[in-house]
Amino acid sequence: MPHIKTFSYDEADSELKEVYDDIIKSRGKLAEVHKIQGLNPEALVAHMDLYMTTMFGKSPLKRYQREMMAVVVSAANRCEYCIHHHEQALLAYWKEEEKTKLLRFNRAELDLPVKDRLLCNLAEYLTMNEGPDYSQYITQLKDAGFEDRAILDAVQIIAYFNFVNRMVLGLGVEFDADEMKGYNY
Repeated sequence: MPHIKTFSYDEADSELKEVYDDIIKSRGKLAEVHKIQGLNPEALVAHMDLYMTTMFGKSPLKRYQREMMAVVVSAANRCEYCIHHHEQALLAYWKEEEKTKLLRFNRAELDLPVKDRLLCNLAEYLTMNEGPDYSQYITQLKDAGFEDRAILDAVQIIAYFNFVNRMVLGLGVEFDADEMKGYNY
């Protein structure tokens, strides 16, 4: 149960309902992570703008790579809500549930291309705050052929999911299997 007041679509005032309508139009449906932010519609709009830009905007990173990093960050943070949401999104690209499970639980056994493995490593190490200097991971990405824009996008995605994981965990957003269906990926 959420730790703060949330608003269903039917409970929303006209301003919030307009925000919810925009989310439904772009994402396909309204999620609990949206409802938990209903007390501050302006911040919800800013959050969704950032989400849509980092996850769906123009980028040298592929969509599946973005979802892959979302799962790695969320797994490192033990955020079941975001893990399940982004595993479902990743399945739209990978098509193999076992592969997404390995990403979450035993990435070493997963046969990933070098570039994808490096993105996952950065996502995990930056999330776990493994040290004050991440230059070796950036150098590895550059040596693998990633340009600076791709590296920027990767770090923004990692930072974004750390933000969302903490909001979800801190405010008590609960995972509901029925919520996983019907999103626009």
